[in-house]
Amino acid sequence: MERGRITDDGPREADAYGHGGKRNVLGVLVDVVDYDAVVRRVLEAARARRPLAVTALAVHGVMTGVREPAHNARLNGLDVVAPDGQPVRWALNLLHGAGLREWVSGPELTLRVLRGMAGEHLPVYLYGSTPEILGALSRSLRHVVPGLRIAGAEPSKFRTARPGEEIAVAERIRASSARLVLVGLGCPRQEVFVAAMRPLLDVPLLAVGAAFDYHAGRLRPAPLWMQRSGLAWCWRLAMEPGRLWRRYLGLNLGYLVRLAAQATRLWQPCPPPPRGDRADIVPL
Repeated sequence: MERGRITDDGPREADAYGHGGKRNVLGVLVDVVDYDAVVRRVLEAARARRPLAVTALAVHGVMTGVREPAHNARLNGLDVVAPDGQPVRWALNLLHGAGLREWVSGPELTLRVLRGMAGEHLPVYLYGSTPEILGALSRSLRHVVPGLRIAGAEPSKFRTARPGEEIAVAERIRASSARLVLVGLGCPRQEVFVAAMRPLLDVPLLAVGAAFDYHAGRLRPAPLWMQRSGLAWCWRLAMEPGRLWRRYLGLNLGYLVRLAAQATRLWQPCPPPPRGDRADIVPL
């Protein structure tokens, strides 16, 4: 399947990966995939040393694309945009009859992919967050994923790249012999990074959002009943109210209004063409 290619709105049979194609959710192309489909694609790319740009978008990620057309085009150029959270899964099922039974959580996807990598003795590279979080994350992952090989870990610089700096990052990743890069820079910085680094590397890049913080023990996941009810955002809001209240209260309402408008055909968003060129500003 071509990167960023949109399919028709109706149901279709899944391909060999269990991939049901890309669908228009508020103008952002989201893939009809479950955990198994994403894990298969990532592992195959890791084995073959083939670039692959993957992210899992929740409401915040979708709405960032809605509000920023250039970023929307960038998201539409990624190889896989998985539905992270019930609201995005519900949108795929409501708008397109996707029939998805589960969403793709970044923290859980991280574990499933890493178990596959460990089973095939393929090393991984961790990029993002702080040195302290990376240290705790590395210890935790080695404990919960026996046999995991971490080829390198590099913290975020929390700024944009200077000229040529992203090329130096790519060279360090290549020198480590890693076959997968996990990126934990937060949305939307991590999607910009993944899109920019894809042409520079021959391995998959997987943007995993807050998975670094969860697996490092800094954050606790929402109870399963809250996740199933689409209320995981309430849990995050309670844990980090000062940082997240504007994001969740404003974006969630905007998401629901736009979703209702698209579902009733009062609004028919047109996905912008996929953007494959590298961003002028690359977050590190």
